[in-house]
Order: sequence, then C-alpha cells, then structure tokens
Amino acid sequence: MDKVLIISSHKKSLTAILQLLAAEPAVAADSAESGAKGKQLALKESYQAILINAPLPDIAAEELAIELAQKTQAGILLFVSSDEEKAIEQKVIPYGVFVLSKPVGSAWFYKALRLLEAADYRMRGMQHENQRLQQQIDESKIINRAKGVLMEYLSMTEPQAHKYLEKQAMDLRITKAEVARRLLSTYEY
Repeated sequence: MDKVLIISSHKKSLTAILQLLAAEPAVAADSAESGAKGKQLALKESYQAILINAPLPDIAAEELAIELAQKTQAGILLFVSSDEEKAIEQKVIPYGVFVLSKPVGSAWFYKALRLLEAADYRMRGMQHENQRLQQQIDESKIINRAKGVLMEYLSMTEPQAHKYLEKQAMDLRITKAEVARRLLSTYEY
C-alpha cells in the first residue's frame, strides 16, 4: 500500500493507526482531523486507502465514506463503535466501504488493509481492461467511418472497403486504425 489518508478527530486513535501503519513497508500517511479537511485532501490527492474513524465532528462518517467511495478510487475503511456496526454496514456496503468495529485489534487491522489492497489490484485490472476495450471501440468506429468514406467517394462495397483497409495496413505495416485515420484526414475536412 503506497499512500493512505486517515480521517480521525481523536488524537489517540490517530496515533494508534499511525503506529500500526508504521509496520507496513513504504506507506506514506496523511491525516485530517475533520471530515471537511479529509474530503479536501481525498479529492486533491490520490490515495490507495482512506481510513475513517467515526465519529467526526462535522459530518456523519458513513456519509463521508459513501461520498469518497463515489468520488475517488481509494479503498475506504470505516471504523465504528460495535453497537452501530450493523446499521452502518447496511448503509455503506453497497458502495464498497469496509466496516470494522472498535476497538480494532492489530490482526484485524492488517487483514482489512490486505483486503483493501486486494480490492485495489482488482479495480486497477478492471480499469485497464475497460481502457483496452474502449480503445478497441474507438478504433472500430474510426475503421467503420473510413469504410463509409471509401464506399461514398470510391463507390466500393463494404467488403471491398474492408479488404482495402486490410491490404493497406499489411502493405504499410501499420494498423487498420492508422490506415483509417490517414484516409479520414484525406477525405474529411
């Protein structure tokens, strides 16, 4: 875990969390004493994990957790009192927020960090796949536009236009999308 934000208005809890994080290799931690300051930092910086210790003086911790889960890519871990755990869990779990009841033992704390880290790896993999698929869609759109241009200006059929783009890509040793881009720059103003 690279960078962590701790939002806690209780200095004793903040110190305890920082001591637990000190055992983690190469973790940089920022802290905030209020929900507003924590939100400001979370939206400005990129954190792998955000740890929120309820209650906060200015905002309901579960509301902040939900908002940060929606607006950031960070894994969110919310520490709540044991008597509030079930009710708060029902509110925040649909947003991907992990909940731990206080007091939290070190074993549970480290296990929760590992779960956040695993979720982060999975999220990054899905984002990478999403980007790859979006690129394929964009290239397909460009190729289809180029086929349309060939069909309109050179009176080719769709199979002829497709074959033309493939042959040009092979002959020039570039992708069909690059051939399509070049063709579109010639025919479209």
